[in-house]
Amino acid sequence: MLLLNEKMIRELYTMKDCIRDVEQGFRYGTEGKAKAPVRLSLAHEKKQAETLYMPSYVEAVDYTAVKVVSIFPENANEGKKVLQGMILLTNALTGEHVALLDASYLTVLRTGASSGVATKYLARNNAKVCAVLGCGAQSIGQVQAMMEVRSLEQILLYNRTVKKAYALKDQIKALYPTWSGDITVVNDADQAVQGADIVICSSKSSTPLFNGSLLRPGTHVNAIGSYQPHMQEVDVETLLKSDKVVVDTYEGAMHEAGDLLVPIDQGLWEATAIYGELGEIVCERKEGRTAEEEITFYESVGIAYLDTMVAKSVYEKAVELGIGTTFEF
Repeated sequence: MLLLNEKMIRELYTMKDCIRDVEQGFRYGTEGKAKAPVRLSLAHEKKQAETLYMPSYVEAVDYTAVKVVSIFPENANEGKKVLQGMILLTNALTGEHVALLDASYLTVLRTGASSGVATKYLARNNAKVCAVLGCGAQSIGQVQAMMEVRSLEQILLYNRTVKKAYALKDQIKALYPTWSGDITVVNDADQAVQGADIVICSSKSSTPLFNGSLLRPGTHVNAIGSYQPHMQEVDVETLLKSDKVVVDTYEGAMHEAGDLLVPIDQGLWEATAIYGELGEIVCERKEGRTAEEEITFYESVGIAYLDTMVAKSVYEKAVELGIGTTFEF
């Protein structure tokens, strides 16, 4: 078995690689060549935390995997990682467990890549200003993906704890030292939304972050933080204003996405208003953006087979380059 830690993975796998693999993963999922049951979430009430278990199988590439991710928000107070994860990758032709990968960085990268694929198909080609609402662990992957698929000129950062917004600003500057764009920390989410072409919602909020009526025509929204039924980053006005509401999968969204489930339960919105799955757009079964003035909205709760795609790619590249530590049972 090959062991791959975060440092090793960073050396050999980029956001560009990840977007390519995730886009192919969406394609396989829509074509019926990938399977993933709805993930199992175990709550840890003592720490207001949870552990997620996500198995999947991608028949098209002959690999299966199980990802285990623990999310412990209180860890931030002790200087520990909030999100910690591992992926066990298995050869689906032999049953051999071939790799164990640190999944913390890969989860951030893959979640960002999912938004990147959505933005590629749904945002305006000339989108220049990106607002990031929620500057926690997932936000840097979101920014990396936006930088990959669009030529950004300005990034607006909002976080209820402003210190995190400034930390993300420093992180972006370190990653893109030659980028000539502007990064501005704002004190009001509505202000950020009003000035944005792309809006990223990456918080763990249970109440909407901004007033949806302020969305400008032509805006694209990626909502990735609402991964439990009680969480809600966007208000119903956002959904009602959106010309296209796209999800990563119907099953996952209807099981976990509070952004959609809360207004459905309140009788304010209906699931029939969902335009389609992102994979349908990737496979050209449905159109992406069709007009400059459209407001588009992408809701993602995560799909396990995308993790399998990413882990497979990292593993094969590591073998090719001779990176990693081999462990014998």
